[in-house]
Amino acid sequence: MTEERFAFTVERNDGAARLGVVTTPRGAIRTPAFMPVGTAATVKAMYPGDVRALGADIVLANTYHLMLAPGAERVAALGGLHKFMNWPHPILTDSGGFQVMSLAKLRKLDERGVVFQSHIDGSRHELTPERAMEIQRLLGSDIQMQFDECVRLPCARSEAERAMRLSLRWAERSKTAFGAQPGRAIFGIVQGGVDAELRRESARELVRLGFDGYAIGGLAVGEPQAEMLATIETVMPVLPADRPRYLMGVGSPDDLLQALSRGVDMFDCVMPTRAGRHGMVFTRHGRMNLRNARFADDPRPIDETSRAPAARDYPRAYWRHLVKSGEILAMMALTAINLAYYQELMAGARSAIAERRLADYIATVKAGWDEGERSGAEKMG
Repeated sequence: MTEERFAFTVERNDGAARLGVVTTPRGAIRTPAFMPVGTAATVKAMYPGDVRALGADIVLANTYHLMLAPGAERVAALGGLHKFMNWPHPILTDSGGFQVMSLAKLRKLDERGVVFQSHIDGSRHELTPERAMEIQRLLGSDIQMQFDECVRLPCARSEAERAMRLSLRWAERSKTAFGAQPGRAIFGIVQGGVDAELRRESARELVRLGFDGYAIGGLAVGEPQAEMLATIETVMPVLPADRPRYLMGVGSPDDLLQALSRGVDMFDCVMPTRAGRHGMVFTRHGRMNLRNARFADDPRPIDETSRAPAARDYPRAYWRHLVKSGEILAMMALTAINLAYYQELMAGARSAIAERRLADYIATVKAGWDEGERSGAEKMG
């Protein structure tokens, strides 16, 4: 690693959309960026080198899962997460708050943190802002997230407000616990459900605390896309222009295009990898469910322009056969096809912003999806 510091530069604007670069000692992250999800120190069904070759500058790993297995102290003793998973490029770690709320059993939340039972074996654990930051420091991630509470939507305003204010108090404790880590960054997480007033207050208070970047959390958890986009539009004017903006857990290709056009710089989502493992591919022709019988005799490649060889060099009928047969190769190949498409989508957006033609680019992409639908591909969601 070099002695470079963490920094963010906006190189070009096209409306609210931003072309930029996040600089870290482990390499640059071109934005808008899609971060493949490597929850347990692996992007499922993919070798790290292949993830990189498809265009990823950064991957995401998760505090909750890695604290349970193999353990943060063990990863640190083995040289840190980058060496452990053979990914020498930037890594962002989520703080585990969402997973505690969605996966853990018999959890008890109070001002100090959360006591919970592992979803794996029922063992008892405590996660506090201080422990979440300690785990991320042990892992050695380049971008570390504050510990927060994420509520499910829809929920009462009073519940959204309670969780937002607790997350703010935890944000201050997280930032203190993060301390000084040259070359690494800590991001605050804006919460508040879909209430505009709560979201603005959360953003203002996080900016006052002074984070290296700002995430919008608690979305893509069941609310309509229109509410998600309205929340983004509410928050963006409050966030400083010289810091990266990260929309957590989003989403479909259309979600990404809509959000980056509103000023979001970074994304992550399990959608492309999870869909690939279940026979679904995302392409410039739209979304295809290869379990469908209509692909059984289809000799065409999935997408002859994809940078993933699996999309170019084999007939759709072959992948349909492997999916129906439960073959592991199908999970690997379709995951690669999806990650390639997501990275191609981001690369196209970056080029379009550089040339200030983002609106035309999005229109062209959507026209491709529509054409695919007319020729028999499933509707893009």
